Amino acid sequence: MSPQTTLPLTKKLRRLAVFALLYAALAALSLCLAYVIRFSALDETLLPGFSTLVGFIIVKLTALWFCGQFRGVIYYFRFKEAKDMLFALLTASLAVAIFDSNIQKWINFYVFEVPRSVLLVDFNLSLILFVGFRVIVRIAYEKSKAPAWQSNAPAKRIAIYGAGKVGEQLITDLMSRHGHGLKPVCILDDNTEKHGHDVHGLTVIGGEKLIAKLAELYGVTEIILTLPARSVRRVKEISTLAIKNGLSVLVLPSSADLATGRVRANDLRAVSVEDLLGRESAKLDDNLIGELIHGRTVLVTGAGGSIGGEICQQVARRQPQRLIILDQCEVLLYQTEQQLIDAGAGALITPIIADVTDRTRMEAVFTRFKPELVLHAAAHKHVPMMESQPSEALKNNTLGTATVAELASLHKAKEFVLVSTDKAINPTNVMGASKRLAEIIVQSQQTRPGNLTRFIAVRFGNVLGSSGSVIPAFKKQILAGGPVTVTHPDVQRYFMTIPEAVGLVLQSASQGRGGDILVLEMGKPMKIVDLARQLIELSGLRPDVDIEIKITGLRPGEKMIEELQHHGEEYLETTHERIFRFVGPPLPFEQLPEFLESVRNLIPLEKEQCKQGIKQLVPEYVPYMD
Repeated sequence: MSPQTTLPLTKKLRRLAVFALLYAALAALSLCLAYVIRFSALDETLLPGFSTLVGFIIVKLTALWFCGQFRGVIYYFRFKEAKDMLFALLTASLAVAIFDSNIQKWINFYVFEVPRSVLLVDFNLSLILFVGFRVIVRIAYEKSKAPAWQSNAPAKRIAIYGAGKVGEQLITDLMSRHGHGLKPVCILDDNTEKHGHDVHGLTVIGGEKLIAKLAELYGVTEIILTLPARSVRRVKEISTLAIKNGLSVLVLPSSADLATGRVRANDLRAVSVEDLLGRESAKLDDNLIGELIHGRTVLVTGAGGSIGGEICQQVARRQPQRLIILDQCEVLLYQTEQQLIDAGAGALITPIIADVTDRTRMEAVFTRFKPELVLHAAAHKHVPMMESQPSEALKNNTLGTATVAELASLHKAKEFVLVSTDKAINPTNVMGASKRLAEIIVQSQQTRPGNLTRFIAVRFGNVLGSSGSVIPAFKKQILAGGPVTVTHPDVQRYFMTIPEAVGLVLQSASQGRGGDILVLEMGKPMKIVDLARQLIELSGLRPDVDIEIKITGLRPGEKMIEELQHHGEEYLETTHERIFRFVGPPLPFEQLPEFLESVRNLIPLEKEQCKQGIKQLVPEYVPYMD
């Protein structure tokens, strides 16, 4: 046997021996004390005999073994372990009673001679000794693990909002582990029936009206929200109120943790803008999405981008046969590849460096891998930059889409999904117009003779935290001390989180019909200036006092508010409450070659001429002219 095999086995045997000795000592002590208590005298003639003591210990150890009390870590002890120990001790007592009264007489061989009254006392003593021992070990372990520098540092006084199960578990963790520097001093809850009650020694003092007085009355500097996952609007309301009263706000990291109660103090994080959207996350049909992806070869273009990267993450979790991640930027593609490897999806992925406008290269990719699902996220999306370079938007966003869509049809992909934008609706900028041209091309490909591919376009609004979005720009400006620049005080945008947007894209792909343009419901639009104020407040600063908000004027091609549908598009519902279909007459496929040639002819033109040419192809486009 090799040393590598012997060492773990030796440690395991050593641990079992320690468990056996400790439990045997407790069992012997419990039985002897039971005799002493029962007969009210310390007389060795009234103590159990050697065979009774040994047999009793063997029965208890056996019951503890079968109930898993030798497998656990000795300093981990919670309610489940306590229940298992109770069952083991009860089983041992019943086994001794049955053996003592029936089996010994039948086989005429006596091992146990334990009075029933002693058994009863022993059972109660065993519970106290065994459970008490494990609790003491756990308390000693937790105190030994608390870093001295943290334990001695003054703890932050915090309030917890929510006296439900999640809040109770968090309080337990905060009180049992002293190394994280947080000291809960009171609880708030919306349920008035809980007001005045205690949870682990902390009083539920009231509801949201007391938030303004927390600092004055209790010295609170932070508030932790333990609200249910469905209470998104409530999280926004309480967070906003707390921030206005100078309190830092902490929340738990995910809706899953909030819903199931799997919480620890180390899971807390600061409240973010995403928490303040005030809109509940969409419910997805995971079975339907799983059927779309499971066991298939999936191609994601633009995989290095924020949207494309999240698409890759969500696709990889649903077990495709192969995931081809494609981007023209080596650095961004490498980052996505590493994220997928870290997530355990390294065996599924094939990274491809390629430009979607390079037909030869893309033809080779389709020929080799034969993707069944194509998720096309590759695009130039920076509005001001594309406004000054319209030909680049046409090349990448329009002609690149045309190339990938045509190859998807020729190679008989099952589905092709174009990730579009609400800026394609009655566009006022080149980026939106180039995306509208891409939608026209995708709808036209659906009418190709002999086509077997289901073509879908999905529109959504601004995505919080994506590259090019206002959030990263605002954060940099705040770190630099301001000012935070906003183009107009009345500019509004629809916002979604990256995971929410991508989840709804996959949901759309699983239920959309060929030729559909699907629009994701994004709640109510939010003023950009309000978003800027909230970011400043989340940073612990005051808008227009610590950080200036500067109005700079609308940028070329920028709308005051994005629209939801084109003039003449028909609005239809789908089976998902957050997804809507917009259906218009597609461009006949026989006209598509001429249409694409018209786009190519615009690329060499000067900026203003190019924009005028785009308007001829997209009549609803209102170009911005210098």
